[in-house]
Amino acid sequence: MEEIFSVRSISIYRPSASENWLTALIPAISAGFPSPAADFIDLEIDLQKEIVKNPASTFYGKVQGTSMRDVQIDDGDIIVIDKSLPCKENCIAVCFLNGEFLVKRVRYDEGGCWLVAENDQYAPIWVGHDTDFLVWGIVTNVIKFY
Repeated sequence: MEEIFSVRSISIYRPSASENWLTALIPAISAGFPSPAADFIDLEIDLQKEIVKNPASTFYGKVQGTSMRDVQIDDGDIIVIDKSLPCKENCIAVCFLNGEFLVKRVRYDEGGCWLVAENDQYAPIWVGHDTDFLVWGIVTNVIKFY
């Protein structure tokens, strides 16, 4: 992945079209009682096709901080960001606010919007019409590390 830019709270990367690390051969995984036939089944999963719907407008971001921990977006996770999607009420977005990128839930109000953290230790941020603000992209997936 090629790093596009990095600021204090997030680093943004563009996926390389030549990288094939997202394709993996894995065994079928049962979420219920295993079938004896499942031992002989393999599936090829192309994660690029599974998590990236709009390749030209998709970026990865490495999260720094704990403001979204209550929705399981944790420090060090990689988020998948689609810039082509509209920002709807209650979506989780990467926002550019006063020169800084933030990952927050967006809630609209008549005079602007609120950027809401999913961690009680962080207060909501009011964004009025006179604020330097942009919804940069919508978070579509989270890649976790355990």
